[in-house]
Amino acid sequence: DYHVEVDRHYYSVPHALVGHGVWARFTARTVEVFFRSERVATHVRSYQRGAHTTLPEHMPKSHRAHAEWSPQRLIQWGESIGVNAGAVVEHLLRSKPHPEQGYRACLGLLALAREYGEGRLEAASALALRLGSPTRKSVKSILASGRDLRSATSEPLALDLPAHDNVRGPGYYH
Repeated sequence: DYHVEVDRHYYSVPHALVGHGVWARFTARTVEVFFRSERVATHVRSYQRGAHTTLPEHMPKSHRAHAEWSPQRLIQWGESIGVNAGAVVEHLLRSKPHPEQGYRACLGLLALAREYGEGRLEAASALALRLGSPTRKSVKSILASGRDLRSATSEPLALDLPAHDNVRGPGYYH
């Protein structure tokens, strides 16, 4: 993904170098990346493990377009599919320390509309919200199993309750 790992932090290199061998030289303050003895990237050193430092000029055009997106744009895109899809997108963005970290999950969620259709994505998002698991993985699982195609009123949520006198079950509360 046009990043190299240096001490568990990921630094960008020009995307044209994907698949090529590069080497890095780093100090306490800088990281330099070389390809065929030519410096192709210079970054300020970061000690944040698992994080990414990315220069926009290293990104392919399609990724630069995504980098220009805002959380509000993704939420509006989700809401154009339906209220529930918009709510799942909003949850994905808010569940990360930085909204940008949720972009990939949001794009993956919204891509499910191409595969399954907007109506099914909205129904699966509604079910994921009802189940308390508004994640891309949950929505995809619901779509793959066809659970979104069942009527919400025809099948109550299955509870695996043990048979015991102190367990009242859902009928007790009606």
